Amino acid sequence: MKEKRTNGLSCERARAFPIERALAKLGHFPTKANEKEAWFLSPFRSETQASFKVSKTLNRWYDHGEGTGGNVIDLVCKISHCNVKEAVRIIGEDKNSFLFQQQPSFKAPMEDKILINEVKELSHYALRGYLDSRFILFITAKKFIREVHYSFKNEDYYAVGFKNDSGGWELRNKYYKNCSSPKDITHIKNGNGKLIVTEGVFDLLSLLSCNGILEEDYDFLVLNSNALVSKAVEIMKSYLQIDLYLDNDPNGRRTNQKLMAHSNNCLDKSKFYEGFKDMNEWLIYNAKKGLGQEARDVSLLPQRQTRFTPDGCK
Repeated sequence: MKEKRTNGLSCERARAFPIERALAKLGHFPTKANEKEAWFLSPFRSETQASFKVSKTLNRWYDHGEGTGGNVIDLVCKISHCNVKEAVRIIGEDKNSFLFQQQPSFKAPMEDKILINEVKELSHYALRGYLDSRFILFITAKKFIREVHYSFKNEDYYAVGFKNDSGGWELRNKYYKNCSSPKDITHIKNGNGKLIVTEGVFDLLSLLSCNGILEEDYDFLVLNSNALVSKAVEIMKSYLQIDLYLDNDPNGRRTNQKLMAHSNNCLDKSKFYEGFKDMNEWLIYNAKKGLGQEARDVSLLPQRQTRFTPDGCK
């Protein structure tokens, strides 16, 4: 009998996803490593001495601080607060970013880290083309993102970069989704009493591509990872209105519920893009279809919504 698959990925294949690479995607890198194992600061708490061990040969992890461990599915479940089915789906989303195989040989720990080589104003034609493919206005994007050239495992890459509050970078291009350490939220302060919260930068850029004057009324908070929801809770305390544009998936809905439970000032805006995973997916669909404003109920967007044109949101 064949193993049941989730979104085309079996549990067996998901378990082969290297734990080191899963942690790297979340911005966690080893403090020391050798051919057989790697040690990390625990992703579950603040600590100064590494107590989180990853066995490279077994592809298993063990947290000595809590006395718990498991495989990569267990790790994703614990970090993302989700069930096995959802964890397999999350791992499956990354199959184009990482190879589903163990690393063939050990390299020095420094070579396992993403090294930022250059940060400059966005200009590369391929990255501009990537933004175009997601219907993000370049004039909007260049205010918030940069062109980042970086090295990983002795290979050079370039990507759209979005900086977080701790100096790490969210890195995106047509082929890869990565981040440099440390992982953190991005809080953009415009001096307003209202806040827009999104999971990723492309959701924020999608909103701003539709309504370029939101900065006049809102501050912005990009989570960069739902695992950082506790930091969002602290920031939200100082705002009178908080508009949540989180993903329409189980993980996004759980995060939505957590934030709304912490503040009566939260408004769930996900119904605006109901039927789509997130704001950017909604934007791409409508831009390609060339729908007019009258074809959608735009009342759930912030005020001063601009109209759609056949060329997308403008």
